[in-house]
Order: sequence, then structure tokens, then C-alpha cells
Amino acid sequence: MNKGKTVKDYIRTIVDFPHEGILFRDVTTLFADPRGFRMAIDQMLHPYAGEQIDKVVGLEARGFILGGAIAHQLTLGFVPIRKKGKLPGATLSQSYTLEYGEAVVEIHDDAIQPGEKILLVDDLLATGGTAEAGIKLIERLGGEIVGCAFIVDLPELGGRKLLEEMGMDVHVLCEFEGL
Repeated sequence: MNKGKTVKDYIRTIVDFPHEGILFRDVTTLFADPRGFRMAIDQMLHPYAGEQIDKVVGLEARGFILGGAIAHQLTLGFVPIRKKGKLPGATLSQSYTLEYGEAVVEIHDDAIQPGEKILLVDDLLATGGTAEAGIKLIERLGGEIVGCAFIVDLPELGGRKLLEEMGMDVHVLCEFEGL
């Protein structure tokens, strides 16, 4: 029975993945449950009810699942931000720092028109590096970010603070302590 469950209740923790000492917050169990998935999508949308949004942008990879569902619910277009080399057309690139090096994400250079209102979504907010890179790409195309919505925040890693210092409205459904 699902009565009284929260989004957090649907998320499992996998110990020592992908490295020893990491507590991986696995949202695939949330996605697999129809009530849990519906709850997450509804709660991610709720703070933006009545806001003008033109497109939903999802960060690779689980942000595609969420972003697609949210865009469908709002009858909007969906734009993916992908890892370098995965998009077929002309792109803009943005690098960002990881704990073990650097990575690059890309967006099609015609995916967002100047002035379009954008909702950025992903499953997890950790250091905020990927989201920050996504925000920079959206802004380079002239998009205006209405908000950034995530299922999970890992507050100890400082991503929310980083995004809020950039002037972003950040909405998360739950938090987990630890890495």
C-alpha cells in the first residue's frame, strides 16, 4: 500500500556505488513505481503553476526522463543537454569541473530562442556543476530560467547554494545527508 509515502520513500540507497564510501541515491525505483513517479512529476511542477514556461530542459541522463514527462504534462517542447559528442547538429559547449577532472555538455545552437522561459530539471543536485553548465548554455542562447527543479538534493555538497548564488530559484523534493 502506498498511503502516506513520500517521494523519498521510493528512492533506494546503494552503498559503495560507484566507488567505496559513496551512498548512491537511486531514483530508478521511484521511476518504476507509477504512483511514486506521478507524485514526483506533480511535485516538481507545483511551484511553477501559473508561471509562463516555454520549454523544459533536461540534463543527461535522468533529467531526460523527468523533463520529458514534465514537458508532456505542460504540453511544451523538451530540450536535452547532453554529454559532448552526442548531439548531431551544430552545438554550443560548456565545460565544468568534476571531482576527478573536467567534463563538457552541449546543447543544439537553435534549441532555445532569446527570451524563452525555461524550466531546468534533473534528478539530483550535488555540487551543482552540471546544472551550472546547463544554465550557462541556456543563458548563452538567450533563454530566461524560471527555475531549477530536482528530486534529490545532497546539501553537504553545496550545489543548491551555488545555484542560488547565481540567482536561480531552486526547488527540490527531498534531501539526503552524506555523499
